[in-house]
Amino acid sequence: MSVKLSRWDSAEYLKTDADIQEYLEAILEEGGDDPAYVVHALGVIARAKNMSQLARDAGLSREGLYKALSEEGNPSFSTVAKIAKALGLQIKFETAA
Repeated sequence: MSVKLSRWDSAEYLKTDADIQEYLEAILEEGGDDPAYVVHALGVIARAKNMSQLARDAGLSREGLYKALSEEGNPSFSTVAKIAKALGLQIKFETAA
């Protein structure tokens, strides 16, 4: 008997804004201060949403968005902020506890 396995894709489980919020909180808790972890999470969220519409909303080309959110991508903070805003997210800082 053979077992069929498929690759886990978190994007398939991000259906609501609450799902996305919980996912981001988990990412920030697990990834700590690794910016690549956060960029990867934004890429997962972007895949869960409409990538083409997100690119338009962020003022980026679709290819540019894919490149920025890829493993090889190294987006500027400005690009990350545009993507977050287009996703309806707000970046904010709080004092560490």
